[in-house]
Amino acid sequence: MYLTFAKANEESDKTISAILDKMSNEDREKNRKSYYGSLSNLFCHIAGGTYYFLTMFKESMKGNPAAFKALEALDKISIPEGKKFDEAGWKKISEAVKAADKVYVNFAAALCEKDLSAPVKVNWYKGKPETVPLSFMLGQLIAHGIHHRGQISQILDSLNIDNDYSGINVKFLK
Repeated sequence: MYLTFAKANEESDKTISAILDKMSNEDREKNRKSYYGSLSNLFCHIAGGTYYFLTMFKESMKGNPAAFKALEALDKISIPEGKKFDEAGWKKISEAVKAADKVYVNFAAALCEKDLSAPVKVNWYKGKPETVPLSFMLGQLIAHGIHHRGQISQILDSLNIDNDYSGINVKFLK
């Protein structure tokens, strides 16, 4: 199930990236009144969120060499920082999303059933609990991406840019 969601995430990000690539940098950078402002910043936040969640899982995967190795690829990813991006910055965002998605798919493909109960350290609940199961955190990762791609979709809808985000894209299942 988690591999299917990772692949769906990757396919959705490819679709959104292709749409945003066709926009001018000025249109991607315009403040759209979302929490992250521009479409570029929203997409960059998706990359950063995927990266953040996956880094949290590393410690828990020391018992699964394949999953741990997949997560080691995170060391090669650089998430762009800043509030405004030029064309070169946009390309870095797109590359970061693509690289994080690849790590996510490879990680999900390496998971075993027992890994889903592995404890992941969190610092969100004032130390209670100290850890939550990987399956819970994977659900949070899935929800995070869907939430922010939905924001991008809503902005594209308001601009009358076809994005069919609510359609079910299943071509990746082949």
